[in-house]
Amino acid sequence: MKKILIGSCMTLAASVVFAQYKPVDNGSAVRFTIKNIGINVDGSLKGLAGNINFDPQHLESASFDVTVDANTVNTDNSLRDDHLKKETYFDAGHYKTMHFVSTKITTSTKKDTYFVFGKLTIKNTTKDISFPFTANASDAGYTFKGNFGINRRDFNVGGASIISDALQVSLNIVANK
Repeated sequence: MKKILIGSCMTLAASVVFAQYKPVDNGSAVRFTIKNIGINVDGSLKGLAGNINFDPQHLESASFDVTVDANTVNTDNSLRDDHLKKETYFDAGHYKTMHFVSTKITTSTKKDTYFVFGKLTIKNTTKDISFPFTANASDAGYTFKGNFGINRRDFNVGGASIISDALQVSLNIVANK
């Protein structure tokens, strides 16, 4: 009985310390930019899902585990979008989501700015990435903003192509309790 009581108290304490949030797809933005024949092509992804545990006073317990739906790629050109969903690019038929899981979150010298380290999985490839982000509190939760770059070839996206290898991603994630 004593073990059950202690376990219940620890679970209650953990739920108070570990503020859990869900990313809200409506109002959030996952945007990307890549050069195609020297011209910037912008796009976006939707279908955010996952769990975010964030309390700036307890970063040792903070974590991000989020996905985005690969089938939602939108560049405002349906022919290009259909092409990006094919095997050579995102292979959305086999790999439905792109997945990010944090491994560590640390502070920065700037107010409300943090660094996240983690693993990004696109298709069947997982790579370590890190980037700075801001966390702005609201009544309902947080808005997280960050930018990072990846090499598309590191994730076997696009093959030998006329598009740039460098892809920039911009995040504006609304997360509510």
